[in-house]
Amino acid sequence: MRVDAFDFELPNERIALRPARPRDAARMLVVDGGAMVDAGVGDLPKWLRPGDCLVFNDTRVIPAQLEGRRGDAKIGATLHKRIDLRRWQAFVRNAKRLRVGESVDFGAGVEAVAEERLADGSFILAFAGDEPVEVLLERAGTMPLPPYIAGKRATDEDDRSDYQTMFAREDGAVAAPTAALHFTPGLLAALAAAGVASETLTLHVGAGTFLPVKADDTDDHVMHAEWGRIEADTAARLNAVRAAGGRVIAVGTTSLRLLESAAEDDGTIAPFAGDTAIFITPGYRFRAIDGLMTNFHLPRSTLFMLVSALMGLDVMQSAYAHAIGEGYRFYSYGDASLLLPKR
Repeated sequence: MRVDAFDFELPNERIALRPARPRDAARMLVVDGGAMVDAGVGDLPKWLRPGDCLVFNDTRVIPAQLEGRRGDAKIGATLHKRIDLRRWQAFVRNAKRLRVGESVDFGAGVEAVAEERLADGSFILAFAGDEPVEVLLERAGTMPLPPYIAGKRATDEDDRSDYQTMFAREDGAVAAPTAALHFTPGLLAALAAAGVASETLTLHVGAGTFLPVKADDTDDHVMHAEWGRIEADTAARLNAVRAAGGRVIAVGTTSLRLLESAAEDDGTIAPFAGDTAIFITPGYRFRAIDGLMTNFHLPRSTLFMLVSALMGLDVMQSAYAHAIGEGYRFYSYGDASLLLPKR
């Protein structure tokens, strides 16, 4: 499918540079089949049914943005995916000044050797010393805000909390599962009181989520793999929800992608632990989920392709045109949408 079919014009002023405060004060566009309703995140309990289940990603964003030097050359690195205890795959800026075998000094006593260059241009960085890499990153790294925010303002101390969800507990993501940023303990309590259950899984979101689709056709785009896990007891409870007539609603595209990666042909969700590079475009048959809560995504992005696969491209183009016209805030710190496809 042509990538330009997923293009749309987004005014710069629609890009949110800070989150709503409180978090659940954000707006929410409900797309129920083909119908659209302007609502708020706090209204979510009204849109779900007793017996439904929300599925959250409990990954925690690490300070994965590093700035360093190799001699006189400035080298930037955004960690993408853990290889083992001391090695990470990273996307490197000014990569032409870095060769395999050379060391980068990231300051604060943190150094890494460029051990290998991969076919996609990324590097395997091996961190020196005995301290856990997580400790080194806390010392030398900064929060890896998306480029559409970082290009407009500096990262600050607020981002260390703003860019983490209330569910964050498993270190390893370099981007937040942003739909869950809208949730607060009060909202979760209101959902529970309405009979809506919640479950968690883990998908360590990689830096590839920020990469543009450069291919002209979706068939030619290659996704970067990310690591995820669904525990056996979690899978069993999710299967029980659907068996009892409830709906599984993914909170965020990361949760959706892992659930679909774990789904069998009959819709049963199996335990999962490993990499996934699932790429969902129109024509895909959804097996594991019945709805999605997600933010508003970039033009021509794999995530806009995903929501178009769920709801239909024409429906999503209309929904995004409505959101732009009504002043909804876009991207990671922006407003939410609740997508409920016809069944």
